[in-house]
Amino acid sequence: MPYVEPSHADILEILGRVKTIALVGASENPDRPSHRVMAFLQGKDYRVLPVNPGLAGQNLLGEPVFASLAEIPEPVDMVDIFRNSEAAGPITDEAIAKGASVIWMQLGVINHEAADRALDAGLNVVMDRCPAIELGH
Repeated sequence: MPYVEPSHADILEILGRVKTIALVGASENPDRPSHRVMAFLQGKDYRVLPVNPGLAGQNLLGEPVFASLAEIPEPVDMVDIFRNSEAAGPITDEAIAKGASVIWMQLGVINHEAADRALDAGLNVVMDRCPAIELGH
């Protein structure tokens, strides 16, 4: 199934049903977009679980940091990818295996092959967008 860019209404519907987000590429640096977006989403009552192998075992914004999606001991609704477009492929495969229902690729992150795999597996896909912007940050 080829990727079709979702409408703003579709995106708001997706964000309205998501409760737990795994944020891949989370940064401890408050100046990094991933850090700011994590804090913003937490302020909107999402549970955001940071994924960053370099920070695994530490806490970030009150949540434990995991080395990979597979290490998160609970289900996640959405995987928010703050990595490059190439890395989005394997992360998407991990998200499918994890049972996520949404793949979200951040601004500048575009991987049509990964999107097609996710769509074929029944996931919603958003590429090259930021949830904080969509929620009116």
